[in-house]
Amino acid sequence: MHPNLQRRVQRYGWDKAASYYENSWQEQLKPAHDLLIETSNVQYGDHIIDLAAGTGLVSFRLLEKAGEKGNLLATDLSDEMINIGNTLSQLAKLENIKFKREDAENIDSVSNSYDLATCALGLMYFPEPENALSEMHRVLKPGGRAVTAVWGSRKNCGWADIFPIVDKRVNTDVCPMFFNLGESEVIKYPFENAGFKDIKIQKIKTTLFYTSSEEACDASFLGGPVAMAYSRFDTETKKAARKEYIRLIEKHKTDRGYEIPGEFVICSGIK
Repeated sequence: MHPNLQRRVQRYGWDKAASYYENSWQEQLKPAHDLLIETSNVQYGDHIIDLAAGTGLVSFRLLEKAGEKGNLLATDLSDEMINIGNTLSQLAKLENIKFKREDAENIDSVSNSYDLATCALGLMYFPEPENALSEMHRVLKPGGRAVTAVWGSRKNCGWADIFPIVDKRVNTDVCPMFFNLGESEVIKYPFENAGFKDIKIQKIKTTLFYTSSEEACDASFLGGPVAMAYSRFDTETKKAARKEYIRLIEKHKTDRGYEIPGEFVICSGIK
């Protein structure tokens, strides 16, 4: 897929997913978010940029640690995500956070501006994630920290078959390289190429819990990366896709619901 087309797919796909995203994924992504925030070691007064910020699940928590003297720019390709984030910040009467639609591979900030750059589960969607890491390096001050989280190895993510289920019903791969950065120590190399030092990688296993098959399907089809492709399916195709996904996750069904395994990889580096 051409990079510009991939960006369009991501932009409008996350517009579709925005209203479902927090309810679908907030608890499931929390272990990755917690470790990213801990690794970020936010200091009072830090200037922070959070890429692919979505509705601000990580952004607001980072800002809370930076305090009233800190400030945060949250960027995302999706207008709808940005609108939700700005609405939430206005409701909370926070003046030191701003949500802005922006391409993470071409950050509209001057060099040496930030103490911390983060990207929580966004790099997998970028056409050229190494460009985003180079931009993170550029906008950080000397000594600044970059911390990212990505999904781990495909074999450790029990929901991974959502992609082939959707891909065989559309003309192009939705996220062709989604799991690449989470394999082995692959993510270390674009960090090195971007110029980061003292690179550290942490991997954690997790469980995505859903009370029902309907909840699991809504999260995957409506609140995630395949939302735009799924929105274009007719009713029968949607039913068939959901039925196939439920069959594939049936092995993870328990007395409580569905407990689907997952893995996160957190990588950090210093400028």
